[in-house]
Amino acid sequence: MSGATGDLGKRICRELISRSAEVRAIVRTSTDPEKVKDLKKMGVTIFEIDMNDVVQIADACNGVSCVVSSLAGLGDVIIDLQSRVLDGAIRAGVPRFIPSDFCSNYNNDLIPGENRNFDLRRNFKKYLESTSIRASSIYNGCFADILKYNTPILNLKNNSIGYWGEKIDWKLDFTTMDDTAAFTAEVALDENAPRNSEIASFQVSPNMLVNMVKEISGKDFRIHKISSMEGFSASIKKQRVEYPAGENELYAKWQQGQYMYSMFSTQHVKLANESYKNLSWTTAQEYLKTFFK
Repeated sequence: MSGATGDLGKRICRELISRSAEVRAIVRTSTDPEKVKDLKKMGVTIFEIDMNDVVQIADACNGVSCVVSSLAGLGDVIIDLQSRVLDGAIRAGVPRFIPSDFCSNYNNDLIPGENRNFDLRRNFKKYLESTSIRASSIYNGCFADILKYNTPILNLKNNSIGYWGEKIDWKLDFTTMDDTAAFTAEVALDENAPRNSEIASFQVSPNMLVNMVKEISGKDFRIHKISSMEGFSASIKKQRVEYPAGENELYAKWQQGQYMYSMFSTQHVKLANESYKNLSWTTAQEYLKTFFK
C-alpha cells in the first residue's frame, strides 16, 4: 500500500485487514510517527524507506499479490513517485497494481486540458499501460464529503443549490470514502478484477438534492443556475491565468472549479456496485442526515 497514511489509504488498509488480508505499507522515513503508529495498531506492517529508491520499494513489495496506490499530489507524486512505486512493484514481480485514479472516469467525455489533476493521471496511465502489470482503476466520481463544504453545489450557509448550463436534472456521482475503500479492498483481493470499474454510493441531480434537503431538514433551499457551461469554463480559465501560483497547489480555487465542471460534463453510465455481493452502499439520504440537523 502506497499512500496509507492518507485518509483514503488508511480506510483501505482497514477494509483489507477486516477481510483477513496481510497489509504492508511503504512510507517515507520522515512520515509523522503518530500516523505510522496508527497503522501499526491496525495491524499494518510498515516499511519506512527512501521513496526515491526503487530497489527499497521492490524489497518491500516482495511476495505481494497487489500494490494499491492512494497517493495524492501534483506531478511529483502522481507521475514521478507513483511511477517509482510501479517500477518497484514490477521489479518485485507483483502481478497487479491499482493506481490512484479515485475520481471521475476521465476516459469518458472529458477533454484533456480541462482538469489539471485528471491530466496528471492520464500521463501516469500512459506509462502504466506501457508495462506488463495488470492494472485495475477505480472511478468513484466525487467524494461525498464535498457536500459538507459549502460549495456552489450545496451551500449550507446561504441555503442554496447551484448548477451550470441546463443541467438541473443532471445526475452527479458521489461516493463516500468508506464505500470507496471497501470496494477497493474487494478489487485488490480479486485476481479477476476488470481494468476499469465505475462506482457511486449515490447519483443525485441538483433538483433531487432540493427535495432531499427539504425532506431531511425541513428547510427550503434556493436552486439557481449559476451560468452557462461555456461561461463556467471561461471563468475557470481566467482564474487560472490570473493565479499562476495555483499550478503548485493541489486544490487551487480554479482546480476546484475544474472538478465541478467535470462533474457536470461526465457521469458514470455502468456502475460496478453489484460486483461484490457483500458490500452495502450509503444512500444520499443516509449521507445527508450525517450533517443536516
